[in-house]
Amino acid sequence: MTPPLRRGLSALAALAALTTMATAHSAAADAPAGTVTDRSPAASAFGVAGAATVDRITYWTRDSSDRPALSSALIFLPQGTPPPGGRAIVAWDHGTMGVAGKCAPSAMGLADDHYPELFSRWLADGYAVVATDYIGLGTPGPHAYLDGHAEANATVDSVRAARAVEPGLSARWAVVGHSQGGQAAMFTAIDATRYAPELDYRGGAAYAPGASAVDLMTLLGRPGLPKVLPPDMNAYAAYALLGLQAARPDFDLDSYLTPFGRDIIERARQLCLDDLIAESADVNVSDMLARPLDEGDFPALAHPVMDIPTSGYDRPLLIAQGAVDADVPAPMVWNLEAQLVGQGTRVEMRNYPGDDHETLLATAAPDVDGFLAQLLR
Repeated sequence: MTPPLRRGLSALAALAALTTMATAHSAAADAPAGTVTDRSPAASAFGVAGAATVDRITYWTRDSSDRPALSSALIFLPQGTPPPGGRAIVAWDHGTMGVAGKCAPSAMGLADDHYPELFSRWLADGYAVVATDYIGLGTPGPHAYLDGHAEANATVDSVRAARAVEPGLSARWAVVGHSQGGQAAMFTAIDATRYAPELDYRGGAAYAPGASAVDLMTLLGRPGLPKVLPPDMNAYAAYALLGLQAARPDFDLDSYLTPFGRDIIERARQLCLDDLIAESADVNVSDMLARPLDEGDFPALAHPVMDIPTSGYDRPLLIAQGAVDADVPAPMVWNLEAQLVGQGTRVEMRNYPGDDHETLLATAAPDVDGFLAQLLR
């Protein structure tokens, strides 16, 4: 048995160590946004042809309540020597992968088969690609899915962080995103110049941005409605409810859920997108709900967090949308375009009649590449 004095000294030593760790963490959290805390070579090139190096970094950013938070990102560098003035940067915002830490692209891969092709195109054009995981994917804490300003901060700070560890990178940059990442890219386009005036933000492109998510959820989120949503939408709805709870902890999620709904939400906390889609394929979202989502505090809390802004863009903006997209229905994005134009926002809208959520990426890639070439020259 350990003598009492030694037990007391051990406890004091442990307390001192914990205090030191907490103090160090607090000091680190006070570091400027974009400060890198870790850098290491990535385990693979993630299927991206033409990458000379791929590194994973962890860095400080801010959530949408302006609290310090950790995020992570991948940095892809092209072959060759950087040009005078450094390589321009394409910041990439990924689509829905889940909310669990294991679902981070830097942990499980880029997920969509088209993403590596896009990265390879940009590397061939001489750009560096910086791909954030967002807050809470690959780093401690919850991932606030569809929390636009948190996504934007993580995106901008990934550029700051990449430039801090790679001297060959320019201050010139643009953002591109798909689906959840399209929504993130548009929030980034709103925030970039104000949030990081020392960088040279040039503009943004969004493939099938997640528009009008809150309106759709309040329209269809009520007990008793027949099953109308495709399996992917069931998963997105579960992630969105968890995302709002992570972004605004005062949101009383349980008050909206049936016992069955709580079970689905707990599975959503743990499962990445493909697995959750498989498990929830036969789920009727209305069976998850004990009361309509248009009641209580859901609408008031969700709209400011998730709705894509319709004004305030100070750089060129491109939106690409497939007309037969079932994940982000085209009418939702066309309505967003109408609101943007109505607010005086200049937006270049490209519609692709035969494309869905995935095929859009390949079809629209040449148009997005041309847009980037104009921005980053």
